[in-house]
Amino acid sequence: MTTLPGISDIRAAAARLSGLVVETPLIESPELNKRYGGRILFKPETLQRTGSFKIRGAYNKLSSLSAEERSRGVVAFSSGNHAQGVAASAAMFGVKAVIAMPADAPVLKVGNVRKMGADVVPFDRFKDDRMAIVRPYIEKGMALVPPFDDPAIIAGQGTIGLELMRQSKALGISLDAVVVPCGGGGLSSGISVAVKDASPHTQVWAVEPEHFDDTRRSLAKGERVANEPGHTSICDAILTAEPGLITFEINRRNLAGAVAVSDKATAQAMRDAMAYLKLVVEPGGCVALAALSSGEIDLAGKCVAVVLSGGNVDFGTYAEIMTAA
Repeated sequence: MTTLPGISDIRAAAARLSGLVVETPLIESPELNKRYGGRILFKPETLQRTGSFKIRGAYNKLSSLSAEERSRGVVAFSSGNHAQGVAASAAMFGVKAVIAMPADAPVLKVGNVRKMGADVVPFDRFKDDRMAIVRPYIEKGMALVPPFDDPAIIAGQGTIGLELMRQSKALGISLDAVVVPCGGGGLSSGISVAVKDASPHTQVWAVEPEHFDDTRRSLAKGERVANEPGHTSICDAILTAEPGLITFEINRRNLAGAVAVSDKATAQAMRDAMAYLKLVVEPGGCVALAALSSGEIDLAGKCVAVVLSGGNVDFGTYAEIMTAA
């Protein structure tokens, strides 16, 4: 078993990322506070470089490689946000990047990856084996930058937890819970390590799309469970087959639980983010806000932080969701 990343790894990642990533603020809405009966603080990683949190883990992973390893280039697979994080980080280091992306990935994300100088290799997310797509590049010597199940990736994402705990403390707030979108679990596991180190009593909740709730079901069973095939969701950024080995081990220890939300609830959360926070949030980035309406997380009189993990959504998709109510 790989050594699990700890708080010292997250602090080291924060030092590497200092001055390179945005320390996103904590914001709130009186209207949403009133609706949910508590104080809700939002951490908008939509304002991060590349429009999502993913650059944190990607840059930290590239930093962990030797100069010789980086010189051979990096390869990754991603529906879009990790792809952009890897492409941007590779550009910052001046190395070649090849990204395998689903053929149905949002056009905005694919275009952004290409603009950053990375090569895009399309694949069918429902039929193709992602590792089979990238394996030839790995065999040529390129370093794989995994989307979530890697200690350096997890530590990079955990820097969000460091920031939000420091920021909430500066506001004189003791957080009762932190609610985080979850795909493979890199974001929720990394944040949970930082949150639990600073405040053991604070609950950390993961949120997944309905039918892609592998972490929720894995927590219930006590072992990793894969999603059943044949389902779709608007939350393209967090549609993973099963939790990672490392991420699940951390989440199993740290999470209070996981919540599954419908596409309908997610779409309404996107409209709420626009109306009350003035933020464009992509579907996968908005599931934690959607979970506030689930009734599964105690909000009454509580102080809760919600991570909005990304804002990279195609214009047409966003317009359709905004006008569907």
